[in-house]
Amino acid sequence: MSPLRPDRADARRVVVVNGIARSALGVVAFVVPGVPLAPWVGPSRGQEASRLLARALGGRDLALGLGTLTAARSAGPVRPWVVAGGLADAGDVVATLLAWRSLPRLGRLAVLAAAAGGVLAAALTAGPADATAG
Repeated sequence: MSPLRPDRADARRVVVVNGIARSALGVVAFVVPGVPLAPWVGPSRGQEASRLLARALGGRDLALGLGTLTAARSAGPVRPWVVAGGLADAGDVVATLLAWRSLPRLGRLAVLAAAAGGVLAAALTAGPADATAG
């Protein structure tokens, strides 16, 4: 396996781990929206509108994570789910950069790193995860 071109088995393992992490984040954001919201947006986390948006993002991540896991478990194509997750993460990167100066310093770096990592993981695994074995 090349670190920049994982084989099918390694790519699918990364896809499954990403699906689990995304699902877990989605549940946490929906149930206790202040937990993932606080580092990202700071003091506005207590406002009802902020909690609403955090729950909506949680629903998005839960749907993407469960879709990815379902596809991987059925040995079906995961590429559409991985690409959709990568696009959602790219949206988070752009949103973070647009609000950069108003976000908590450490939180914005953590969210930017996590979201950019999701984009990179999607780019590296979407194709190989569905490549035929052998």
